[in-house]
Amino acid sequence: MPIDYLQKILTAKVYDVAIETALDAAPTLSLRLHNRVLLKREDQQPVFSFKLRGAYNKMAHLTPAQRAKGVIAASAGNHAQGVALAAQKLSCRATIVMPVTTPHIKIAAVEARGAKVVLHGDSYSDAYARALTLQKSSGATFVHPYDDPDVIAGQGTVGMEILQQCQGPIDAIFVAVGGGGFISGIAAYVKRVRPEIRIIGVEPVDSDAMTRSLAAGRRVTLPHVGLFADGVAVKQVGKETFRLARQYVDEMVCVDTDAICAAIKDVFEDTRSILEPAGALAVAGMKAWCERNRGRDRTLVAIAGGANMNFDRLRFVAERAELGEAREAIFAVSIPERPGSFREFCALLGNRSVTEFNYRFANAATAHIFVGVEVTGRHEARKLLAAFRRARIEAFDLTDNEMAKLHVRHLVGGHAPAATNEILYRFEFPERPGALMRFLNSMSAGWNISLFHYRNHGADYGRVLVGMQVPPADKADFRRFLDRLGYTCVDETDNPAYRMFLGA
Repeated sequence: MPIDYLQKILTAKVYDVAIETALDAAPTLSLRLHNRVLLKREDQQPVFSFKLRGAYNKMAHLTPAQRAKGVIAASAGNHAQGVALAAQKLSCRATIVMPVTTPHIKIAAVEARGAKVVLHGDSYSDAYARALTLQKSSGATFVHPYDDPDVIAGQGTVGMEILQQCQGPIDAIFVAVGGGGFISGIAAYVKRVRPEIRIIGVEPVDSDAMTRSLAAGRRVTLPHVGLFADGVAVKQVGKETFRLARQYVDEMVCVDTDAICAAIKDVFEDTRSILEPAGALAVAGMKAWCERNRGRDRTLVAIAGGANMNFDRLRFVAERAELGEAREAIFAVSIPERPGSFREFCALLGNRSVTEFNYRFANAATAHIFVGVEVTGRHEARKLLAAFRRARIEAFDLTDNEMAKLHVRHLVGGHAPAATNEILYRFEFPERPGALMRFLNSMSAGWNISLFHYRNHGADYGRVLVGMQVPPADKADFRRFLDRLGYTCVDETDNPAYRMFLGA
C-alpha cells in the first residue's frame, strides 16, 4: 500500500523538540538578484539544523520495548545531534557512529547530550556500514538519517511551515540534497498542496549523487565525495528518497566550493548568522539558478539548513568567498623583463584594486606575475583577459584553477631547473592523525620530493601539493604506488600555473 506522505507529515511528532522557524526576507540578496528572496531559518533550531525533525519523529513512533533497547545512528554530524536530543527527551540510550572527518563542534555537541560517539571511516558510507554491524550485535533500532518514511515525514514539516508562512505566490523552493530525505519530504508535501511551486535540489559538484542518479534513471554510487559540505557528503542517495525525488523534484543545480563560501557570506550580510557549508548550499544554488535563468520579480525560498560551522574553517571561507561572488579574478601573466613593462601592465589594470601580487625574477627575458584583481563579475574578468592579449601579453585566467587557488598562490616564484624528471601531483586525504605519514612511508626511497605544500582546512580533506623526481623507468612503479595509496589525486604536471611559476 503506497505511503500517504501528506497524512504522515500533517501528523508528524516534531514540535516536542523542534520550533517553527522563521521565514525571513533577505533584502540584500533580493536587491542583488532582482527577486524576492526568503530564507527558511532552520539554523535557528535547538541543534542549529533541521535534522532533529526527522530523528525525533522516527524515535517518537518507536514502541516502549524498542526504546528500551536504545537507538543507533550514522551521521556526519547534524543527524547525530538530532538523534542525541531526541534520545535525551525520550530517555533512550543512543550510540552515534561518525566519520573521523566530522567537525569537532558536532562531536562535542552530540556527546554533550549524553550520546555515545564512535568515530569510524572517512565518509558517511563508512560510518553507516559500521553502525549496521553494531546494530546487529546490540539489537538497538537503527535511525536512518534520510531513507526512512518517518524521517522523511519529519523533514517534510519544513515544507508545511513554508506554505503556512507564505500564503502568496512562491515560484521555487531550493533545498540542499545529501541522501535526499530533506528534499523528498518537502517535495512530497508541497507538490500535493501547491503543485505549481518548483522544487529545486542543490548539490556540490563533487557530491552530486542525486543529480547523477536522476539523469541515469537509477541510483548511482559515487566513488568518492568531497567533504567541504560534510553534511551532504553521501556516496549514494536513499532508495525511497530517490523514488520520491523522481516523482516530485523539478530540477537539480550543482555548485562549487567558491559559490558555497560566497553564499555563507551572503547570508551573514543579511542575517549576521554564519551557516555551515551544507546549510548555505540552497542559497548558492538559488544564486546560480537566478544567473542562469535571468528571471526577475519572482518569489524564491532558500532553506538555511544548518549552522554547525567549525570556527577554524572561516579563514578558508573568507578567502574563497570573493572568488565565489566573482568579485576577484586571478591571472598568471608573462611580461617582458625590461624597464617600463611593469608600468605598462599596471596601466592595463586601470583603477581596479589589486588583491594579490606575486613576482619573482625567472630569467633575463620574461617576468612571470601572479595577480589577483577586484572585478564586478566574470564578464569583467573576460574583458581584462582580452585587454592583456590585445597588448600581446601572455595571460591565463586562473580563477577556476583549483591548484592555483589552493597552493600556487602561496608558492609563486619557485622554479627549480635542477629538479630533473619532476612530476607534480595534488593529493587529498582524510584529515586525521597518521594520514600524512602513511603517504610518506608508501613512497619509494629513490623518489626525491622536490616540492611540498600543505594547508589545513579544518574538517575538510587535507590538501597536499607534491613535486617528485621520478625517473621515466619508474613510472610503472609510481602508478602502483598511487593505486596502493588509495588517496584522491590529480596529475598537475601539465597545469599552466605549475609550468609558469614552479616547473623546471
